[in-house]
Amino acid sequence: MPKAGDTLWDIARDEVEKRENSGDDGKRVEVWEKSVLFMGSKNGGKTTIILRCLEREEIPKPTLVLEYTFGRRARRHNAPKDVAHFWEIGGGTSLLELIRIPITVNNIRSFAVVLVLDLSKPNELWMTMENLLQATRNHVNKVLAKLEKTDPEVAAEIKQKMQNNLQRDHPDYELVDPFPIPLVIIGSKYDIFHEFDSEMRKIISRTLRFVSHYYGASLVFTSKSEALLLKARALINHLAFGYDRSKSVSVDHNKPLFIPAGLDSLSQIGPPPTSDSNIGRMRVNTPLELWKKVFEKTFPPKGFGDLQDRKDPAQDSQYAEYEVDVMRTQKNQVCACSSIALHNQVFQKHWHCRSNCRIYSYCPFVFA
Repeated sequence: MPKAGDTLWDIARDEVEKRENSGDDGKRVEVWEKSVLFMGSKNGGKTTIILRCLEREEIPKPTLVLEYTFGRRARRHNAPKDVAHFWEIGGGTSLLELIRIPITVNNIRSFAVVLVLDLSKPNELWMTMENLLQATRNHVNKVLAKLEKTDPEVAAEIKQKMQNNLQRDHPDYELVDPFPIPLVIIGSKYDIFHEFDSEMRKIISRTLRFVSHYYGASLVFTSKSEALLLKARALINHLAFGYDRSKSVSVDHNKPLFIPAGLDSLSQIGPPPTSDSNIGRMRVNTPLELWKKVFEKTFPPKGFGDLQDRKDPAQDSQYAEYEVDVMRTQKNQVCACSSIALHNQVFQKHWHCRSNCRIYSYCPFVFA
């Protein structure tokens, strides 16, 4: 009810706040605000997946460094719209240090990670997965350590939430090591992967099932197929907007995998795909290390340097800016001229030294 002295703007403001903060029954409705970080294989399809989740008909462009966008959804008619913040790190494993930017003490309670792995490049798969997840885990643990000092109850709540991904009566409850925040692993380019040899598909599928189960993560395979993209979208919308999570499961390695967190088991996954004698000769400390050794025996990893992004964005015509490019060219020319001038000064100095005192053996530009 408007109060005496209220202006038209006061009345309008009160009405907007009432609509935003109340449900149909007049009770206050909490606005859901979540953050999701996408990372993974370079050119693995992260941007495409984000655009499909947000129902945007845009042509995806390569992500250079760290990009941000957001989406809004209403849980029901006339309800306030929930907000989801989407972050994406480009460059594969070359920009690990950027993980610390979106994940902070302020949002760790509502943060989740989506790891996109290119199934068509199995020799890069484990190293990409290991480097990104380890860097993320290390940073999240540091954030949680800070949070424990200021708000220990919230820190404990976050840890307990991840433990609850598996029921206490699950046979693997004591055998897994849940990731500290919600995690979804997406195997992209299933259309290419499907053409692989059956045994190769089986090894990759079982390995990713183990890793996902071990970390308490959901696992889904996807491609450009609309049906598969919708499955990935369902898992992400569960993280971002709290939509109901699908209970369907697909574990057949001849079909696209779809396994929500907590619905797999080590007994169904089976042992690493190698002989018992080979397993006995491997020196490992954890089940994860054992699976890594077996996987890399079939798919030898590329060197870390091979996974780095060597393309220079400054040379990409997509980002051309005439005035900036002209100034950069001029700057490069000045630097080149300065380098030549400095070279000449050093040469003349040491040549003078040679013609007088004959001490010139350390000069790289003068030879006896």
